[in-house]
Amino acid sequence: MGLLHRHLFFSVAAACLAAVSLFGFVLIAGQALRDLLAYVMAGQLTPDTALRLLVLLLPYVAVYALPIGLLTAVLLVLGRMSSQQEITAMRAAGLSLGYISRPIWVIAAAAVLFSLALNFEVMPRSRTAYRATLVEAVRQNPLNFIVPRTFVRDFPGYVVYVGEREGAELRDFWLWELDSEKRVLGVARARRGEITFREADNRMILTLHEVSVETRDRDRPEDFSRPQPVGTSESMTVELRLDGLFRQMRLGQKINWMTYGQLTERRAELLARGAEATPAERRELTRIRVTLSEKAAASFAVLAFAFVAVPLGIKVSRKETSANLGIAVGLVLGYYFLAAITGLLERRPEWRPEWWVWAPPLLYAAAGLWLFRRVDRA
Repeated sequence: MGLLHRHLFFSVAAACLAAVSLFGFVLIAGQALRDLLAYVMAGQLTPDTALRLLVLLLPYVAVYALPIGLLTAVLLVLGRMSSQQEITAMRAAGLSLGYISRPIWVIAAAAVLFSLALNFEVMPRSRTAYRATLVEAVRQNPLNFIVPRTFVRDFPGYVVYVGEREGAELRDFWLWELDSEKRVLGVARARRGEITFREADNRMILTLHEVSVETRDRDRPEDFSRPQPVGTSESMTVELRLDGLFRQMRLGQKINWMTYGQLTERRAELLARGAEATPAERRELTRIRVTLSEKAAASFAVLAFAFVAVPLGIKVSRKETSANLGIAVGLVLGYYFLAAITGLLERRPEWRPEWWVWAPPLLYAAAGLWLFRRVDRA
């Protein structure tokens, strides 16, 4: 590798590392706010556990940060070099665009291999560990599901509100029972109560005191034309299920969080079923095929973005970081918009949706090659 190639290689590699770190930080912050903030605020996660969960999120966000990071890096470096006439000097010396951009293809090829490893192995395993760690942490502090002065909707069929809580002691407790359409079937209010957790069946046991209860017609809960029965009780016991929440947090139901070996093994099992496969199994088979193609296509997208970024960075000739970042974000948003459209075809297995997911990266690669040839001939 000559001096020119080394200069370009290390410039793009350093810019790529910085861009991936920046976008990864933004993505991991959003994921942490969505998944972890409520548990941290409720005291269900210790700082050590929260930090471990953040580390386990890194491969997941890297899958999305790597393509946009490489795209941004190439736009930044080539845009700066082009604006400072460095590219013009290289071309005047008789160097072709293909020769100049060789270090970028080396980086892009390595990024594709790294992305394949992330998509098919590292990310699924980290997500498995992430969910297992989160479930175990929450299970160790189940009483913290009851957060004072917060409407808690983690219990199937109920909404809970507590004015004050000291350990297992509750004050100003409210409980709304809901039907399948989220309509209120009854309301209970207690001045005080106690809460315990029964680990055998993942249930919260509420013992309430000085209780007033309002019930509604279960067939017509929103009909207020008739009086609503109201009763009082010195004490009552309510059981709230948490098993649905723990089941939702488990990873096994997520096909896109399975490793390559797990996906291919399950695909073989479903194919062996043949005509005996149920409609649900046929849908699962389609989803597995689409997932395998999506992961491979997402890795190839790294190379497709490089195809677009090289001629575009030279043609735009901008050294401003904000402008190049804007171009990169626009290209990535366009890509994921196309990917979302092709993802809708998953419901039509007869259209072979596992082929259509390749359309966005192939379209970007074709556009990049066309731009590359135009710029190389200019």
